[in-house]
Amino acid sequence: MARMIFVNLPVADLTRAIAFYEAIGARKELRFSDDTGACMVISETITVMLLTHAKFGGFTPRPIADARKATEVLLCLSAESKVAVDEMVGAAAAAGGGADPAPKQDYGFMYGRAFEDPDGHIWEVMWMDLAAFDAWRAQQSAA
Repeated sequence: MARMIFVNLPVADLTRAIAFYEAIGARKELRFSDDTGACMVISETITVMLLTHAKFGGFTPRPIADARKATEVLLCLSAESKVAVDEMVGAAAAAGGGADPAPKQDYGFMYGRAFEDPDGHIWEVMWMDLAAFDAWRAQQSAA
């Protein structure tokens, strides 16, 4: 079995958060969802657990950070192309998120943008041409 990652995020409005993540391509897994949390499957190996503040608070003795005021974590998803990066950020904005809370990154071999979900969690979306990166890195090493 491939190693998986489960990202747990506190959300103020579970219904709104579910709708947002569905709009950017996640699928709700009903077996692991109830009125206090939703399991949102992004890929075979990436799952986001959206948890009400009360539910999330049961897993940690620390206060829940306000993601609009402090950076708790930066999450990054890969994309298959530059177009796919732009499509995901566009879908996030159309679903009530914020597009480009940080500047776009375009290095030729790598292209990235970011979006903010309705609770302020920032997700980066990156595409990379590994062959072009390897050529760039070889050129840097030779210089």
